[in-house]
Amino acid sequence: MSDRLSRTFAALADPTRRAILAELATGALSVNELVARHKLSQPGISKHLKVLESAGLISRGRIAQTRPCRLDPAGISVVASWLEEFARRWEISFDRMDRLLAEMKSGGGRDA
Repeated sequence: MSDRLSRTFAALADPTRRAILAELATGALSVNELVARHKLSQPGISKHLKVLESAGLISRGRIAQTRPCRLDPAGISVVASWLEEFARRWEISFDRMDRLLAEMKSGGGRDA
């Protein structure tokens, strides 16, 4: 999982790839449509798409001569799961800190 998570974060680190993902969230797009939207060369867009596909964030199909790209929601679930676990751990730490602060505020059962 950590290798996939690393690939996913590496893919998300690039603003062009994040923009591509945002566009694909509204529906499938062909490589040529992405080229036109980003004013990049076809090989440039293809490199970005390979990174996104390797990270499991998109899938590419084939319809006649076009290769439509689609967002793969399962790919982003890797990041979502990691973030949920991270948030859960922080919540536990914050809850402990809140209890400690409340105890300190009330005198902690010791004579002041």
